[in-house]
Amino acid sequence: MNENTSSDEDIAIEKYTTGKEHKPIKSLDEFPEEYRDDILDAGIEPIGKNRAGSFLQQDDSVIYSNAEDEGLEIMGTADALKKYNWLKDYLWKAIQPDMDKYTADVESEHGQGYFIRSKAGSKVTVPAQACLFITSDNVGQKVHNIVIAEENSELHIIAGCSVSHTVNSALHLGVSEFYVKKGAKITFTMIHNWSKGMEVRPRTAVVVEDDAVFIDNYILMTPVKSLQTYPTAYCVGKNARATFQSTVYATESTKVDMGARAVLQGNNSRAEIISRAIATDHAKIISRSDIIGKGTNAKGHIECTGLLLSDDAEVDSIPELKAMCKDLELSHEAAVGKIAEEEIQYLMARGLSKEEATSLIIRGFLNVDITGLPDVLAHDTRKMLDMCLEKVV
Repeated sequence: MNENTSSDEDIAIEKYTTGKEHKPIKSLDEFPEEYRDDILDAGIEPIGKNRAGSFLQQDDSVIYSNAEDEGLEIMGTADALKKYNWLKDYLWKAIQPDMDKYTADVESEHGQGYFIRSKAGSKVTVPAQACLFITSDNVGQKVHNIVIAEENSELHIIAGCSVSHTVNSALHLGVSEFYVKKGAKITFTMIHNWSKGMEVRPRTAVVVEDDAVFIDNYILMTPVKSLQTYPTAYCVGKNARATFQSTVYATESTKVDMGARAVLQGNNSRAEIISRAIATDHAKIISRSDIIGKGTNAKGHIECTGLLLSDDAEVDSIPELKAMCKDLELSHEAAVGKIAEEEIQYLMARGLSKEEATSLIIRGFLNVDITGLPDVLAHDTRKMLDMCLEKVV
């Protein structure tokens, strides 16, 4: 099981160093005040309010993990592998370590990352939170995350990747494997709060079994030197469902190669990939979407929309569909354009300035409904999106 990374820009991994060791904290109240805004901007509640559990990794050190819900487990991946011998049966099964040099490097380092599991039959409707945070210059943070929703369980996660405002350059390599068992549901909302000196390479794969659901929401509103992500969901079970929704606002000289793939193997499996991308200044976005239909009665739909705000920016939309049996239905819509002048004139005629009218249109374009979230997480996600929009428009 692989991600397609053929267009990926090469990164010199060796120029980044191992992060210094940080001491664990007993409570989130002990987390330094100077960093709280940095993780808050990535959707992480600094004191863990309205969270079923929390995980916090600083550079290469897991400094805090705690589960408040009895149906939930949260700990560092290395600690979980020591505790559970059976976890080795999940390690590197959705993603192969030789997929590319980034996965190979994560495998060789045997780094940390988070292990999150909802126990069979449990409904963890209050979201758990996980934060991967960088506070050291020139550090190469390498993590391997494993998330398992056991049979008939429900798990909601808000994950934030962030970097301190004091860091000028760093690397994040993140391997994530999700396993959604029969009748289970995972809703995963990821907010990236990077900086223009960050190079980021997530590698993600999801295995969705019978009658299971995986919903992935991705938000990026801050500059980044380069980011390449292409998560793949394998809907192996009958009635398996996968949804990917991404919202990206690229500024300055940001380079983003993003997308998602769904492989529909199970009978009556379903997938939807929706993306909203805005590029301005000198930013470049490649938005990829791919659905491969193999299962009988499978259905998949792609919707990619891009908005260009600068003549020096670029948005490439690349939707792909592949049908491998006759009894399925696949479709796509893709559009890239600029803000229509008549829309601006309409709002200006009602008393708004040109800047206000443009800002309102951008907000409406990006502020799409994010489905599948419990009320608390939906509220927090909308709040985080609004905070991000305040800074960019």
